Amino acid sequence: MNQLTISPLPPQWLWTQRSALMLVWWALTLNVWAQEPQLGLPKAVIQAGMFQIDAQLATTPQQRQTGLMYRKDMAAHEGMLFVFEEAQTQCFWMKNTLLPLTAAFVDDDGTVVNLADMQPQTTDSHCSDKPVRFVLEMNQGWFAKKKIGKGYKLKAPVFSGK
Repeated sequence: MNQLTISPLPPQWLWTQRSALMLVWWALTLNVWAQEPQLGLPKAVIQAGMFQIDAQLATTPQQRQTGLMYRKDMAAHEGMLFVFEEAQTQCFWMKNTLLPLTAAFVDDDGTVVNLADMQPQTTDSHCSDKPVRFVLEMNQGWFAKKKIGKGYKLKAPVFSGK
């Protein structure tokens, strides 16, 4: 008669399985957190002629990296102002961004340098025509509807020309 013997699994196998499960849990948890939109950033009011924009301020590298990703909707008068430490050519893409947006690349004095319409969830690069410290993202079409284009001057305390 044959006897079936079951030997215990080697301890390194258990460690490997436990490590793999922990790694999967960590990745899933991190992914869930990463997919939350930023809603609690400081805000600034920007005047565009007779129109008022309530803009969230993205001032840190992490805030700028996340930007408007994962946002499912945004009120027409809301946007996000990306503030950089120094003027340089700024390039934006739309990875993980669900809304079609227009980026206004803005000079230190609030003058719009150029605009770029950006399609959701693409990695196409949209860049400023010259070095800037500010980029204002709004729902796509907002600037066109308000007849705001290149050369238009926005006003806010963050701009040196106020």
